[in-house]
Amino acid sequence: MPENNYTTSMLKSDALKDKVILITGGGTGLGKSMGKYFSELGAKLIISSRKIDVLNKTAEEISSLTKNDVFPFACDVSDYKQVEVLLKASLEKFGRVDALVNNAAGNFISPTEKLSNRAFDAIVNIVLKGTYNCTLAFGKHWIENKNKAVVLNIVTTYAWTGSAFVVPSAAAKAGVLAITRSLAVEWAKYGIRFNAIAPGLFPTKGAWDNLANLLAISVLPTPVGPISIMLFGIISSRSTSFTCCLLQRLRIAIATARLASVCPIINLSNSFTISEGVLIFFSKPWP
Repeated sequence: MPENNYTTSMLKSDALKDKVILITGGGTGLGKSMGKYFSELGAKLIISSRKIDVLNKTAEEISSLTKNDVFPFACDVSDYKQVEVLLKASLEKFGRVDALVNNAAGNFISPTEKLSNRAFDAIVNIVLKGTYNCTLAFGKHWIENKNKAVVLNIVTTYAWTGSAFVVPSAAAKAGVLAITRSLAVEWAKYGIRFNAIAPGLFPTKGAWDNLANLLAISVLPTPVGPISIMLFGIISSRSTSFTCCLLQRLRIAIATARLASVCPIINLSNSFTISEGVLIFFSKPWP
């Protein structure tokens, strides 16, 4: 059977043809990747963040590739008045917005006692308040005009479980998850559908910049792609084991790679399991 590197689209090339989709935090990382794929499927994009130079570069990159409209617009989603201006500009540009992707986020990876109250406010304002501001402003417009729409909220796995060292983000994302569940019921009667996805930890520039000083990160080239093995973990001062994915004391490190690529390089005495190309190493407990 021929090897499948998962480069074939699951959807038809026109699956989102003429749909207008707004992505907050759309200039980089996950937002940029989602926007590129939406545009490839025929969508008209609105991408927003605070940095217009980054947005312009991303808009040009995506539109030159897909030949579809990409509208960059600077907005601080923590400021409701700016969100209202974003809504107005989006309607003036395309006449409607069919879907909102609440992706804008921030995070501090730090012991909680070392954070200032302003650091906590900064994350909650972007993640939770930003999601609420955009959802409320666009939701009011859709309800008033009897428009059906879709809201996709980006959460995290620790929105359910909580997590050490990312408390502001965990609290904010848990709030976003609560908004998703609540409005999925309350606004269903208006034809506004809500979903949330928790993509997990994956390599982006923002993630790598934040994790670089705290985590041990190894990137090894293999045939599956430019970044085909990802090892995340805190190295204990009394153990050489890799520990803790998602910064929780779970004693687990996850590596996505081929077994053949990993075994000659990594020598861990602990047990591991293999499922669908994912190796899960159970490391020794922290002291």
